[in-house]
Amino acid sequence: MNTFLVLLSSLLWWVLYSSIGALFVAIIAWAVLRWIERCNVVFNRAYLACLLWMLLSVIVGGAALMKQGAHADPRVLLQAFGWRAFLVLDMLVGVGLLWRLVPRVDARRIKPTSACLVVAVVMLVVFGVGTSLFG
Repeated sequence: MNTFLVLLSSLLWWVLYSSIGALFVAIIAWAVLRWIERCNVVFNRAYLACLLWMLLSVIVGGAALMKQGAHADPRVLLQAFGWRAFLVLDMLVGVGLLWRLVPRVDARRIKPTSACLVVAVVMLVVFGVGTSLFG
């Protein structure tokens, strides 16, 4: 019974933290998409794409942290090949999800280059905040 409660609690915290993180990422993505597409985009779909992206990122990032150890230096981890491959794969997943799930208000899909720019801006903000907090 204890194992079930631990797994249920972990699942709830995983969804809660991912949805909070996805909200901040979705606000950035929505603003960048409005600017680059020069057209309104649907915020709910941007949030859905960012939520799925964050859910996958937290799972894969958590698995990579469990493999490497949580007490490793983040700068050393970023130089390791596994972490660089994880970041590239994470960005590709983000681009794919944004491109496939976020429509404009005229019911056309956003351009793949717009999705790439959104992911680049989100990563820039994440790395900027991360280095200012932990660097």
